[in-house]
Amino acid sequence: MIVRTLLAAICAGLIAGIFMTAAQELRLTPLILKAETYEAAPGSGATPAHEHSSRASGTFLQSLAAALDPIPTAYAHDGAEHEGGGILFGLSRFSGTLIANLVTGAGFGLILGGLGIALGRPPTLRTGLAWGALGWLTVHLLPALGLPPELPGFPAGDLADRQTWWLMTTVLSAIGLGIIALRREIWAKAAGLGLLTVPHLYGAPQPGDLASPVPAVLGAEFAVAALATTLAFWLVLGTVSGAINDRFVPKT
Repeated sequence: MIVRTLLAAICAGLIAGIFMTAAQELRLTPLILKAETYEAAPGSGATPAHEHSSRASGTFLQSLAAALDPIPTAYAHDGAEHEGGGILFGLSRFSGTLIANLVTGAGFGLILGGLGIALGRPPTLRTGLAWGALGWLTVHLLPALGLPPELPGFPAGDLADRQTWWLMTTVLSAIGLGIIALRREIWAKAAGLGLLTVPHLYGAPQPGDLASPVPAVLGAEFAVAALATTLAFWLVLGTVSGAINDRFVPKT
């Protein structure tokens, strides 16, 4: 049962990764490319995008945070000038994104499957949407309250500080949501809510200078589109995981 559950999780993650790539290409790519035109405009004074990106790789925490994000570094913040030569082992932007999303989707699928096994409640078709929604809240929406998805050229605080805050927020959010979902006691609900609010009371690292060549309305549109896209990713992941479990994993 365990092996089948994990295999189902990997298959669901691959399907969700393909879906995510298509959604990014349709909705996020035009916004990213448009932002890059502002960033590369003469006299913009913008710092190269890789110095601002919260998805750039570097330290262990930065690499871990980037690996958990279904909007991969190669896709979100690599300049258009790399299209011809490739960005990942000579691959194009789209190919690099597809591979990154497949790996990330499989990883998230394994996390859902592993948690389901540990709790004795693997995702089913009936509960898959709830599993996906909780994953999205944990990894994306709650951290985005302090660090929303950003376009190339937008100012940002210290990279290591942002990655550390994001990781801690994700961990505390996962624990808090788990307590709220699994325990019925009032004190448990209150404790879970407290864990959700702690990182936001502390505050996310912010830049000292908010000036940017990219219009704020474009950044807001990207943030909304990115959150909507990742929501769809998680709902597909949870639903497909549940459907495959119902079909192929024997009930005990």
